Amino acid sequence: QLCRYIGASTDVPAGDIGVGGREIGYMYGQYKRLSNKHGEGVLTGKSMLFGGIHLRPEATGYGAVYMAKHAIEDKLKKSLDGARCAVSGSGNVAQYSTKMLMELGGKVVTISDSDGVLVFDDGMTSDDFDKFIEAKQVKRTRLSSLDGSVSGKYVPDQSPW
Repeated sequence: QLCRYIGASTDVPAGDIGVGGREIGYMYGQYKRLSNKHGEGVLTGKSMLFGGIHLRPEATGYGAVYMAKHAIEDKLKKSLDGARCAVSGSGNVAQYSTKMLMELGGKVVTISDSDGVLVFDDGMTSDDFDKFIEAKQVKRTRLSSLDGSVSGKYVPDQSPW
């Protein structure tokens, strides 16, 4: 029983590949049921209805881009504006990294999942991004389902690297 090993002062699990807000919500409900503890924030990524925080889903992806932006500006004396950016993955962190990169003028040239990679030679468009988000957050489908409906080309069994 996982609930014996988690708690505010013990361990605070978070979502990972294939584990989003829906799954975290289920685990939090089970934790409350089994432990009879209500109001403890023992899992990150919860809905705001269960004590989660605003902007939590975006935090890691935005933070990664924010740190990269400052490192690039400080150490390389360059800008993300117009830079070709390869994003590895298509989960929560990749989605919000992609969004922030595009807002800062970066050209996102790849997103990927364990089955393959979508390559955008001229950078992902805002329409491509909207279709990507719908596929991952609404339909919960693989990137291969986007082949032919976005400006990028899907390449199976490959990675951005």
